[in-house]
Amino acid sequence: MHIAGNPDSLTPQQRELVALAAELGREKFAPRAAQHDRDATFPFDNYEDLRRAGLLSICVPREHGGLGADFATYVMVAAEIGRHCGATALSYNMHVCSTMWAGFIADALDMTPAQRADHEANRAIHFRNVVEGGKVYSQPFSEGGAAAAGKAPWGTLARPVDGGYVVSGKKIFASLSGAADFYGVLCTVDKPGATQRDSLYLAVPADAPGVSVTGEWDPLGMRGTVSRTLLLNEVFVPHSARLMPEGLYWQAAARFPHMFATLSPTYMGIAQAAYDFTVAYLRAEVPGMPPVKRRMYPTKQIAVAEMRIKLEQTRALFLQNARDARVDPDKDTRMRLYAAHYTIMENAAALASLAIRTCGGQSMLKSLPLERLYRDSRCGSLMLPWTAELCVDRLGRECLYEAGERDEALE
Repeated sequence: MHIAGNPDSLTPQQRELVALAAELGREKFAPRAAQHDRDATFPFDNYEDLRRAGLLSICVPREHGGLGADFATYVMVAAEIGRHCGATALSYNMHVCSTMWAGFIADALDMTPAQRADHEANRAIHFRNVVEGGKVYSQPFSEGGAAAAGKAPWGTLARPVDGGYVVSGKKIFASLSGAADFYGVLCTVDKPGATQRDSLYLAVPADAPGVSVTGEWDPLGMRGTVSRTLLLNEVFVPHSARLMPEGLYWQAAARFPHMFATLSPTYMGIAQAAYDFTVAYLRAEVPGMPPVKRRMYPTKQIAVAEMRIKLEQTRALFLQNARDARVDPDKDTRMRLYAAHYTIMENAAALASLAIRTCGGQSMLKSLPLERLYRDSRCGSLMLPWTAELCVDRLGRECLYEAGERDEALE
């Protein structure tokens, strides 16, 4: 089953790249997934495969030597990777977003001619690092406060100095910590009265003086992301480290909300994988398992039917969301975006849970992938900036209130 349902509607590039991701997933990522999960180790081997395949530059513009993929193409590729190894897909997203935000998202934003020229010069450096140097960028986001949810300025500060900035702060759940070559750090320009509009997005070299990674990593799921704590202590970076001009992140967050929906493709892939395993198990087609079919029982058939319905509901929203991505979407598109993100994250966990119930006791064994899919699926609804709770909160409020509306105080 194709991750996009009917591949006939895809562009030639989309078909080609999804097929490439499927091949890598089946032959490389899936066989390694259990060990990386068990040992909580970063999948460097998978990244070497992504590098050789040119997929590190999937969203780097063509004029900079990349593949020039758009939002819809990327999310389908990411979902296909997630089908085979959730941790690889999720951490890959952190890398790709660095090029996506500096690429076609930045191109859609308003800049002065000076900002545009400066951005073009800076991003050329970072795109060259990816395309020619095979460098990996991460995107540490969370700080343990309200900033990652868009409710406060970033606590990580960038102090302007001659030639650049001095960065200090802490990022938690920093995927690719210890693995990335550059950390795409969201921070606030350190000046009196700074607000969320004074945001800054900087590429901090992993080997820069003052950069360190600390803490253990032994979570429930997504263990191969190795999302430890990143510490930045008086780290100097030059002006060319800007992945966006000062303040542009705030504009991007307001005008291109789909930039925050790139985590969900991983979970679309996990939902598909849970269904795939269940069908293969009931048909006695799982490698290494006894050839005992279980498909003839009505309870199993009903369960698979329920799974397929939920899967197709999820895919429909996933694909619509992919097609909707654009700058300045209307209100209905934003509402559909929240609904899609919530549905994908929640339904991945629901499908994995139903798969375990349907397949029975064998599915709990670590020799089979389903228990890992279940654990990984539980992580999606917790991930900032749009947790399941935040999606419901925003969706409910924005459905009932137009911009600027307030209720009179109740006496």
